[in-house]
Amino acid sequence: MDKLKVLIIGAGPAGLTAAAELAEQAYEITVLDKDPHYVGGLARTVHYSGYRFDIGGHRFFSKSREITEWWQKRLPDDFISVNRLSRIYYRGKFFDYPLKAANALFGLGIFTSAACVLSYLKAQLFPIQPEKSFADWVTNRFGSKLFHIFFKTYTEKVWGMPCSEISADWAAQRIKGLSLFKAVLNALFPRRESSGTVVKTLIDQFQYPRLGPGMMWEKTRDDLLRQGARIRMGEEVARIQHASGRVLSITTRNREGWDQTYSADAFISSMPLRDCVLAFHPALPAPACEAALRLQYRDFLTVSLIVKRTALFPDNWIYVHDPSVKLGRIQNFNNWSPDMVPNSTTTCLGLEYFCFAGDELWNAPDSELVELGKRELAALGLVEPGDVLDGCVVRMEKAYPVYYPSYQEDVNVIRQALARFENFQVIGRNGMHKYNNQDHSMMTALLAARNLTGSQFDLWKVNMDAEYHEEGDEKTLVEGRLAPNRC
Repeated sequence: MDKLKVLIIGAGPAGLTAAAELAEQAYEITVLDKDPHYVGGLARTVHYSGYRFDIGGHRFFSKSREITEWWQKRLPDDFISVNRLSRIYYRGKFFDYPLKAANALFGLGIFTSAACVLSYLKAQLFPIQPEKSFADWVTNRFGSKLFHIFFKTYTEKVWGMPCSEISADWAAQRIKGLSLFKAVLNALFPRRESSGTVVKTLIDQFQYPRLGPGMMWEKTRDDLLRQGARIRMGEEVARIQHASGRVLSITTRNREGWDQTYSADAFISSMPLRDCVLAFHPALPAPACEAALRLQYRDFLTVSLIVKRTALFPDNWIYVHDPSVKLGRIQNFNNWSPDMVPNSTTTCLGLEYFCFAGDELWNAPDSELVELGKRELAALGLVEPGDVLDGCVVRMEKAYPVYYPSYQEDVNVIRQALARFENFQVIGRNGMHKYNNQDHSMMTALLAARNLTGSQFDLWKVNMDAEYHEEGDEKTLVEGRLAPNRC
């Protein structure tokens, strides 16, 4: 019998995981990706002049034993344990992250600390009612002073919208169960097991491929090629042809303008949901197309700088809350894995800027962005411009789906329109317009692959609680990035 043909759109964690799962069985696999060079999507590792760096920094942790074992099986000898250290930079000072009460008290100074306490007490006595916005929610639990110090600037840098326009629902989801009292209590009296030992969490340490996350996905690609799968890079989906409730083929266009059509028996897509819907031909019903056009994304770019110094700071990454610079976060890749830096006398930094594709920052020439990075590092007192040897810029479109007020209704309309195609599934973060971590995206891919063998998993139930599973119960003032919704 001929092998069942499966076409997978996207060579990120979701797409490659689905391909790897199906390649273990009797399927003919084709993977398409619009990037001409890199697999891994947002979890790629970029190569520049012998240096390697992440697009955002990707730790490997999961509450799913199956996913953890999947990673370890793929790279059995190449994971390292990395001690985690991250801090907040605010007006010339560093604050421990997670929060340590003494550090915050002395770092802010006695007068600012007193103002924070008074502001907190005021919020407890006279809370904002009703809580409509992110600003309202955080102020009620921390006070206005701490809101402005530890929340406002960074959140608005990341999402490009005022905190007064971000829904309180998102705040409740993002920093669930957190209050100033609990944060200080955890800092002063860490949770202990019945034996009396301090409970260790993923705050302290994480696993990491020694050559970056792209090492995982490059290895997966190579394994797939050895198993006979086809992986076509530099091909962007232009049309999804369908008839009678089945997808029939995918037509792509490469950078030279040539079209290529691929037929298959089953299709799995991790491409951005908006682009996916609009590629269908004939067009999907008008409500689905209109919903797709309303889907929003946040983009960002990384300015990677090579510095002729080492031991610049001990952190893996630093959150930059200082409002005087555009910079949002700094990665120090020497502190992720020394193997990513070929010259032991240098440091590779990743400077993250959040923007929208097409805005002034996004369109700035690479040379200007490198100079901006140098100026802002100098303004923060971290690196002198003369110590920067080289730099490059990587832009990442649609890095994060945005949860605007009616996004869920729009996604539901699209889900209903796609549900009538018996041989088409969507997976992953952008494929489902759903904030999935790397492990969540992989799980949707594994289940989608199993659906082709007769299972009936609901992929939309993966990561249903939408929590940011990173640090157990020990959540603190500011964490990473989760897509917000407007109030």
